[in-house]
Formats: sequence, C-alpha cells, structure tokens
Amino acid sequence: MIKQFHLERFLSLALALLLASCVTSPSTSALLPAGGTAQPAASLPPFKHIFVIVMENKESSQLIGSSKAPYLNDLAQEYGLATNYYGIRHPSLPNYLALTGGSTFGITSDCTTCTIAQSNLVDQLETAGKSWKAYIESMPGPCYIGDAPPLYRQKHNPFIYYDNVRTNPQRCNNIAPFTQFAIDAQADALPNYVWITPNMCNDSHDCPISTGDAWLKQWVPTILNSQAWKDHGLLFITYDEGDSKKIFSTTCCQEGNGGRVATLVISPLSKPGYQSPTGYDHYSLLRTIEDAWGLPELGGAACDCAPPMADFFVPNATAQR
Repeated sequence: MIKQFHLERFLSLALALLLASCVTSPSTSALLPAGGTAQPAASLPPFKHIFVIVMENKESSQLIGSSKAPYLNDLAQEYGLATNYYGIRHPSLPNYLALTGGSTFGITSDCTTCTIAQSNLVDQLETAGKSWKAYIESMPGPCYIGDAPPLYRQKHNPFIYYDNVRTNPQRCNNIAPFTQFAIDAQADALPNYVWITPNMCNDSHDCPISTGDAWLKQWVPTILNSQAWKDHGLLFITYDEGDSKKIFSTTCCQEGNGGRVATLVISPLSKPGYQSPTGYDHYSLLRTIEDAWGLPELGGAACDCAPPMADFFVPNATAQR
C-alpha cells in the first residue's frame, strides 16, 4: 500500500511538472493576464447554466449513425457534434478527474481509496459565486463513499475524490442522488453547474447502447424544457472513453489515448446542426466552462492544444430557440 502511495505521488508530481511546462510556454501564457486568470472568451456566450452528462465506454463510431442510438443521433443532427473529440486515457476515473480538475493527477486506475489534495472546478465555481451540484444515479445517499454494486461505482463520481470536497460537509452534500434532480428541476432550483452521472446500466457501461439512449430520451427533455437551459443554457453529453487506443496526437500533455468519443454540444445559443472537425478532448470541455465564466484554466485546460469549443456558438447570439 505504501509503495502504491509513493508511486502515485511520484506520477502526480511528474504530471504536474509536465503540465506546468505546457502552461508556461510562451504561446500559452500569452493567452493569460497577470496572475494566470482566464477572461471570458469573446466568442463564448454568457452561459447562465451548464449541464454535463457523462456516458460510458463507447467509441464515436459505435454511436453516430447507429440505429441503436436514435435519440442521440437526433440531438446530434439538431444541435452540435464534435467529430474529432478524444478521451484522455483508459480507464474511466482519469477521464472524470480531467473533466473536473484539469489533470489525471497521476492516477491510472479506477481506485476507490486514492484521494486528491488539489484545486478543482468546485473551488473555481464557489470562488466565482457559482452554485453547483452533482447528481449521481443509484448512489445510496449524499456524499456516499465507496461502491454500491451493481449500479453505483465510485469511479464515476469524481467529486468524492477531492479532499476539500469530501471532507467538507457542506460541499459534500452537493453530491446528491439523482432522485434529487427531478425535484430541483421541478422547483426551478437547478444550480449554475449541473453534473449528471447515470448508473452503471443507464450509462451504457454494463448495458446495451439502446439502454443508454433510452435513458437520455427520458431525461434530456427535462433539461431542455427547463428555464435554466432555455435562458442561456448549455448541455454537454460526452462519453468518458472509447474502447480503442486511438491517440489524440496533438495533445501537449502526453495523454489523449482514450479513444475518439461522441460529444454533443446542445444549447439554444449553438449553431443548428453544426459538426466541428476541430481536435478536442476532455480538457477542452473543461476549458470551455472556465473561459465562459472567467475562471482560471486548470492544468491541461490551459494547453494550446485544448482550445475552448467556441466554434459551436453564434457570436452575440441570444437564446431564442
């Protein structure tokens, strides 16, 4: 156990040094003002609410154009699809950490006892006065620690890994069972940042693609019919990783071998039916959130090769859809 701890600490330090070399390169640092705080990108709308749904373990080629995922494909045709989007690495947990912390923190497994004493998206949101909540399907209760098989696995709940979230009761209670989502939506009480993890069946991990598609068809309309989404809202639907070793070769952080995954950009402010060929990964998704809200860019999100997904949006658009 001690050897594993020291190995993870070593890998975390090595990755931190690598990320630092990326962030402080002349081309990247020129994008940041003094102090390293990102300013809202001019080409990104002023989103009021951002939703993120993370599905599981499917290559883009398994989904886009497939009769097994008719609803997902309908959304992709109506809104936006990133056709050249990649996971960070295998297995699941590093991708979830990348989406919320800008790094894999040297973690290369789906460990349940590993913890992270690093800054993360929650810190940024609260500093900026943004509310947040993670809705985790089949989690037994708020702030639950550990697995609850067969439907709940901690590896798909990144927030519980951060020390300053897990050990803070007020923050930790924002990691809620998914049953709370419908209640908050009905009460028009959804936070600025909404994270949603379906359970091990509904995310298509342990069940067919059609099961995940049916779950999306059931719950995405709740988001699209909410005032939170209609009024300058944004929904990302992405998959944590594919099942291939396809490499995003332009990544500057020496990761990106998580396979090509389908990522949808759904907003009343987005270009209808738009397909982007730009190379993106999970750090790009995180950066889009950070840049839109004027938050510092964490780790890999500050890399030149993780641009914000600004091409999906119409400049100076208003929410009319």
